[in-house]
Amino acid sequence: MATTLTDTAAGTISARPEITVVDLFSGAGGFSAGFRAYEPAGKGSSPFRSVAAVEFDEAAAATYAANFGTAHVANVDISTWDARPYEGQVDVVMGGPPCQGFSALHRNNPDKPKVDDPRNQLWIEYMRVVTTIMPKIFVLENVDRFLSSRQYDELRTATRPGGPLADYELRSRVLNSADYGVPQARRRAIVIATRKDLGAPLEHPGPTHARHATLSQPTLDGKQPSPLEPWVAVGRAVFDRTPKDAPLVNLPQREDKPLGLLLPGPYLTTELHIGRTPTGLSLERYKAIRPGGNRHDLRGKWAVVDGEKKYLSTDSWDKHNTGSGDVMGRMHEDRPSVTIRTEFYKPEKGRYLHPKENRPITHYEAALIQGFPGDFKWFGSKIQIARQIGNAVPVGLGRALAQAIHERLSA
Repeated sequence: MATTLTDTAAGTISARPEITVVDLFSGAGGFSAGFRAYEPAGKGSSPFRSVAAVEFDEAAAATYAANFGTAHVANVDISTWDARPYEGQVDVVMGGPPCQGFSALHRNNPDKPKVDDPRNQLWIEYMRVVTTIMPKIFVLENVDRFLSSRQYDELRTATRPGGPLADYELRSRVLNSADYGVPQARRRAIVIATRKDLGAPLEHPGPTHARHATLSQPTLDGKQPSPLEPWVAVGRAVFDRTPKDAPLVNLPQREDKPLGLLLPGPYLTTELHIGRTPTGLSLERYKAIRPGGNRHDLRGKWAVVDGEKKYLSTDSWDKHNTGSGDVMGRMHEDRPSVTIRTEFYKPEKGRYLHPKENRPITHYEAALIQGFPGDFKWFGSKIQIARQIGNAVPVGLGRALAQAIHERLSA
């Protein structure tokens, strides 16, 4: 299908192939932002058009609507969403079913995914939509542990002869966002399924960046391998761009209702330079942690807080020499950040202290690490927006997938 679009640079009218997309579990729109950021012919030339987005969370759906339009956004439980009107009308279905049930961080069973977690069943709704629409390509994004789950085994079984997805061929890999120019070492399972009538299956995009800049990506046509760029350091990409002033405590007082429900917002990414007021003990802990350091820097150290001598570490931290070294950790400014999760504003949850300043990273900095542009609009409370940021697909990774899909469908 093609649509006639205006070439604003040349002032002419031209036809450009259009690729239609359905975005499931869309969240704030990290995937869609990545697809929109792919502009092969310059600004405004993205060939992708979202025809439907499904998101249950009200604040996240409002954020998506504010950035990509309200008409095609369904703020509903996906199990109630009717995909039949889109049957045979969509080129790409994409999405990341909520992954907490698969996560290694699951507090009740840290070594094995919890197979009966109801969130794990949401991927079945994703498959229901796929088998109804039968797109040319579908992309499923999840935590890396998804590829060792029972659900993934069932997905592979569904693509065998006689299965409901027998018309598709799968390609599955764990990709690191840092390998695609994202200033964040975030590993995600990416499953790409290509409908067999299209010919050869779509392979995952090759990396554009590497930990060591001397690495090269081999080409399929026998040409000279192209050198890869070094991983993008979070200091240069993010912290050199953020204000030097202390973060604000609260968001501006503002409300709107893009989908009918009144919510705080919209706020531009650039307005999200917000933080918390730390306790005296927390501030002394931040001060004691060296560049690149973590909770181990607090062992044996004391400080006077509000006139009282306080021990900066805890018995629990002192007794555990193993386990994550990221707790109360400072980010390394000369390398990509750790994975941005939904509570990045709490340094006790990971390596989320600013590389130099004595504070956790702000929502603005986390959004930049995820690749969201400064003019992206957000709805919700501080906690809701943090959840949207942490759950998003990094924009740079989405863009790399968009380019691979565009080149495959345009061939």
